[in-house]
Formats: sequence, C-alpha cells, structure tokens
Amino acid sequence: MKNKTMNNFKLTIVFLALSLSFTSIAQNTELYSYSFGEGYNFENANGSTIKLQGYIQPSFESKSFTNETTETANRFRMRRLRLRLSGNSANQRFSYRFQVDLAGANEVDTEDNNYLLDAFVSYAITNRIKATFGQRATFTDNRELFMNSNALQLVERSRLTSAFASIREFGLFLEGRFRTGGGSQLKSYFVLTNGDGANVFAGDRGGLKVGGRLDFLPFGLFTNFGQFRQADVVRERAPKLVVGVHLSQNNGMSSRRGRASGSIVYLNANDEESLPDYTKYGIDFLFKYRGFSAIGEYISSRASVPGDITQRVRNNGTTSTTFLVNGAQDIENYVRGRMMLGEAYNIQMGYLFRNGFSIDGRYTHLIGDEHSFLNNATFYNRPNYYTIGVSKYLSRSYGAKIQASYTHVDGKLGINDLQGNAIMGNENLVRIMLTLAF
Repeated sequence: MKNKTMNNFKLTIVFLALSLSFTSIAQNTELYSYSFGEGYNFENANGSTIKLQGYIQPSFESKSFTNETTETANRFRMRRLRLRLSGNSANQRFSYRFQVDLAGANEVDTEDNNYLLDAFVSYAITNRIKATFGQRATFTDNRELFMNSNALQLVERSRLTSAFASIREFGLFLEGRFRTGGGSQLKSYFVLTNGDGANVFAGDRGGLKVGGRLDFLPFGLFTNFGQFRQADVVRERAPKLVVGVHLSQNNGMSSRRGRASGSIVYLNANDEESLPDYTKYGIDFLFKYRGFSAIGEYISSRASVPGDITQRVRNNGTTSTTFLVNGAQDIENYVRGRMMLGEAYNIQMGYLFRNGFSIDGRYTHLIGDEHSFLNNATFYNRPNYYTIGVSKYLSRSYGAKIQASYTHVDGKLGINDLQGNAIMGNENLVRIMLTLAF
C-alpha cells in the first residue's frame, strides 16, 4: 500500500509539472515549426526556444518454450508512452530537458513505475564543451543506450543492454566535441554520478561512480542526429562511422549493476555498510550508408569484494551471517553471484528499402563468470539470442512504423520457465509493436 501511494504521488507530480509547462508554452511562446515525428518547436520573443515531443508504443509479446508442457505466455500492454519537453535560453547557453514515461516501465522491460526519465539542465561552457547536471542516460553504457527508443531497428533492445546497462543516473556529465582534421571529429565524455541509478528517493549508498567515453567519427557527423538513431532513415549519402570506448568505476554498489540503490546491502562486524566495487568497460561502433546500418558492442565487468563483510541484509530488513555457495560458507563468491559479472557482445545490422520496409537481424552472446547472476536459470543462463525482424516505416521519418520480431533463445545451459520450474528446451519470443510519434 505504501509503494502504491508513493507511485500515485509521483504520477500526480508528473501531471502537475506537465500542466504547468504546457500553460507556460501557451502564454509566452508561439509555434514556429512542426515536423511529423520530430515534435513541435516554439519560440519566445526574447529568442528562447521550447520543443515538445512524444510518442506512444502499444505492443504484443508471446513467450513460449520448446518444452510442450510449459504454457505460452501472452501479453498486451503499453510499452512506452513518453513526453519530452526541452529547450534553450535566449542566449543559447542554457538548455534543459524534462522527460517522463506514463507507461511506467523502464528501458529494459521491467515494470517499476519509474515515471521520471530525464530531468537536467545543461550549460555550454564554450561552443564545443558542455556541462550537464541532473538525471539522464549515462555515457558509460553501451552504444545502444545512446539511441532513442522510438528509433530502434528491432522491437526491443538487446539482452546485452538489459544485463549490463545502468541506463539513467543522477550527477555531473561533461561533453566535448573537437575537430581532428580531414572532417573527422572526436567526442569526449566524463561522468561523475551517485552510482545508484535513476530517481533515488532513499539515501545514497556507497561512494561515487566515475567514468568516461571517447568516440571517434572519421567521416564527420551523421545526418539529422543519426548517431543517436539506429535505422538509416535518411539514407546517408556518404559512409558514416563512429567507434567508441568507455570505462566506469562504481565505488560501493548496492545492486546487481548500479541500477537499483539499496536492493543488495552488506555489513561488516560493526554493522557498517561494506559494499563491493564494480568496474565496467567496453568498445562499440555504429556504421550507416545508403539505408544499411550496423551496430557492434562488446562489454565486460569485474568486481572487487571487501574482505570485512560479515552480514547481508535480507529483503525484510533483517540480517544474516550465512553466505552459502555449493553448501559451503563463501562470502566473496556469494557476493559475486548476486552481481552481473562477465562479458557479452552484440552485433546487429539491417537494411531499409526505399519503400519503407526494413529487414534486420541481431545476435547477442552472454558469457557469465563462474560466480555471477548471469548464471541465474530463471532470468539468464541463456548464452545465445538470435533475432530477426521486419519493419514498415509509414513515413520518411521515425514518426510512424510497425515492427515485428522473432527471437530464439538458447537454453542449453539449463533454464527455468516463468514459474521457476526447470525445463529442458529453448525459449521463443514473438513481438509486435506500433510506434506513433508527434
């Protein structure tokens, strides 16, 4: 009941903030342009600008197993219903973004009522260096998290993203963009956050998370923000490529991957919090040319477990000194077994025909450490994901499209069904989704 009341309170605040924002737009600005799928642009007499965007994604998903005794699970729902308000000050130095998802599901398909997505203010220190403070998608995740959800090639993001991404964080974000000769560009990013994920109402746990990313674009910038969109809707006339590396260190993490603060807590003999550190690094690329697009990602994670842990906090708040691994007390490997440790790579590509049809494919491979939550049979322990998809773009933009995909999941390592029962067989996913943006 307490969680439901808090969620209703947060939703009320969201609607109130949106109402006040829209009232401000109506009173102080005028509409000067609109592009289907790209949003409404407003301008004030003093030169400040406001942009209003949004999209809706109703979807259907069917999950089945090759074990004939396991029932098929079907689900109809609103996958995303997002509204974004952004803008710039009159001198263009200050900018902001406020984005909510009224469907209440996060980016990796867990229904957690996280309505608030983005809430930040940016300041352009120079024409090429920008500082941002607030909550936003972090630059130390894999490249797919750079992509807007309404611009994905396939119905859902890859399993690499759901396994390792922290998605959104609160803190300081620095961006730099520099010309490096011959039309090439170098983009640098620095991140300093609380490391606890998005929208943390409880006290921060552990230390800070620090990280960075370097992106190199040898052929210059993509057309129409194409670096942040998957399918090549604009059909790049010249090859476009970005290659990047990223690294982050989360000092004292109280969750599996830095996404849900306080979900996993350990104590020392003095009843003080003692939390593991989490290191993540990776390399990725995006390529586009004349309707063809390809994305490649590799990511790896490691953990450092403190030697003074003596207790763990249960979900009900009580503590336990039991850390059993294979029937024996093993504190370090018990802690590792609750974290997302290992590596993964994801490769996907597709071609968008001139008639608006797109054919896409993806292969994702996960490799869990010996002691890792990636070996959990109910949610993971599936090393290979094979996905094919077809999309129909109903306009020459990302404004409207219909997508369908089929994913075959390899269950050879031993998996559980939706009720936690061990089964012999593989998993199959069929997804259909409509996207309509304004």
